[in-house]
Amino acid sequence: MKVRRFSQFQSQIRFPNIDKDRDELFNAFLKTRLGGLYKAIPWEALVKDLALRENKKGPRSIFSPRGKIALMFLKHFAACSDRKLIEHLNANVHYQIFCDVVISPSSPITSYKIVSEIRCELAENLDITQLQSSLAACWKPHMTNLDSMVCDATCYESAIRYPTDIKLLWEATEWNYKMLGICSKKLGKRMMRTKMLKWTRRYVNYSKSKRPSRKEKRALRRGLLKLLAKIDEALTDMEVKTTTLTTAYYKRRQASKTVLSQQWGYFFYDVKPKQRVVSIDKPYIRPIVRGKEVKKVEFGVKVHKFQIDGIGFIEHLSFEAFNEGIRLKKTIWAAQKLFKKRIKIVGADKIYANNVNRKYVTKQSIKTDFKRKGRPSKHKDHFNQLSKMITKERATKLEGSFGTDKEHFLLKRIKARTKKTEILWLFFGIHTSNAIQIGKRMSNLLAQAA
Repeated sequence: MKVRRFSQFQSQIRFPNIDKDRDELFNAFLKTRLGGLYKAIPWEALVKDLALRENKKGPRSIFSPRGKIALMFLKHFAACSDRKLIEHLNANVHYQIFCDVVISPSSPITSYKIVSEIRCELAENLDITQLQSSLAACWKPHMTNLDSMVCDATCYESAIRYPTDIKLLWEATEWNYKMLGICSKKLGKRMMRTKMLKWTRRYVNYSKSKRPSRKEKRALRRGLLKLLAKIDEALTDMEVKTTTLTTAYYKRRQASKTVLSQQWGYFFYDVKPKQRVVSIDKPYIRPIVRGKEVKKVEFGVKVHKFQIDGIGFIEHLSFEAFNEGIRLKKTIWAAQKLFKKRIKIVGADKIYANNVNRKYVTKQSIKTDFKRKGRPSKHKDHFNQLSKMITKERATKLEGSFGTDKEHFLLKRIKARTKKTEILWLFFGIHTSNAIQIGKRMSNLLAQAA
């Protein structure tokens, strides 16, 4: 194989000029996978739903209202961090066309925090129902079998470490001790004497131990609880005299107080806490028991989805655990409202097959894959065949989409920092996957027409 060096033909290369070659670049962009995603998104409708507009005062924003939405889709398409996303955007012409921005090589975007700032801005006006209506209206011409639906729930985990009681108490103690030092310095007071150094050493030794005994765990929990209670009492007295504390500080303090209260009651009085806090940074996260073989408990947002013709939509989401089996009626109503089409076939697992849902689907003449009660009828072979087809559709497409979203669209561990941005992250991850499918269908139709 003949090898050529870049220096030998460097003078012959003509790099694209966006101003001169705009049409040529744009046509080439539309033929790519990212171009298919671009064609599948109703930009004007989304800009209106998110109430985005250009600022009339102050400096002009780098990204247009459409560009801000595009950047969120692009993050999940590229499946990379905010820093990597900005690096790719500076160097990739197709990414710039997608985001409606032209970046000069001599003055690239240097602050990757612009991505999180835009995420926070969009999260304030996020209305999932309205946005999904706009997306469904755009995608409806490219979808078939609008009268059949499958539904199920899954948990999209947050990026937190596994919250054992000792880890949680240590995080709260360490942060409160740090704040105690800051408040003492502001007030010009001497730092209160504690046994923080002793318990720090004991925690480090515990964390290095492969199999700590039950006695060691109990002693460490008791010590951390008493130390945290002492620091909390001193810090509460200082807060009254300190006036420069922020809202973020008080939120974190409230979370640590809740942890102390719950863990104290659980350790000394054996009272299991309700709405248990499992993260100081994200106090809205709750343990969700799923009963899986690999993970019995998951920590994140539980989402109930329905899927029509391979395109999934969010019916309900919550950071609290809920029973998806009682939401079948609402899911059918949501699907019918979204596509203005009566649902005739529903696929769902056995948790949905309660008596209330059975009576409803029978009354509405909706066919399901529920296991039939009573004596087998003379049409049992027909029912079994239909049931197998519906179950296969649900097991392959819907449950397969859960894995695809988590592995390829940044939904395996959501790294957003607040409740609102976590929901926004989830929304764009799910619908980036949907839009890519719709883009493929649109490209196939054009290829067939040609």
